[in-house]
Amino acid sequence: MLRLAIAIALLSSPALAQTSTLAGTDGTNSLGTVPCAANAGDPLQSCNAELRHHDDGTTTLAVALGGGEVRSIYFNDGIPSSSSSPAKITYETRGDLTVIFIDPGEVYEIPTAALIRQ
Repeated sequence: MLRLAIAIALLSSPALAQTSTLAGTDGTNSLGTVPCAANAGDPLQSCNAELRHHDDGTTTLAVALGGGEVRSIYFNDGIPSSSSSPAKITYETRGDLTVIFIDPGEVYEIPTAALIRQ
């Protein structure tokens, strides 16, 4: 019983929730999760996401924020260019991650390699 309690605690750990996953892909679109925070000061959590690569070289990341809200982030050649929010979008590269910021406090992390169409 103690082992089960420890396993459940580890599975619900915020550290594990901060890893991107790919649950399925068809070679163009990918389903999974990305670490995200919808409000300034919120800890990163695991958010359901879909990554869609388009024939024109652009990419769209759709992230479920909860409450039925979805944030779409648009990329050109792997660089975040805009979003479905009218707020300012910026990004930085941290190792192999692209970290996206949308004012006033949204944060999204995605592996940079996932943004490049294979």
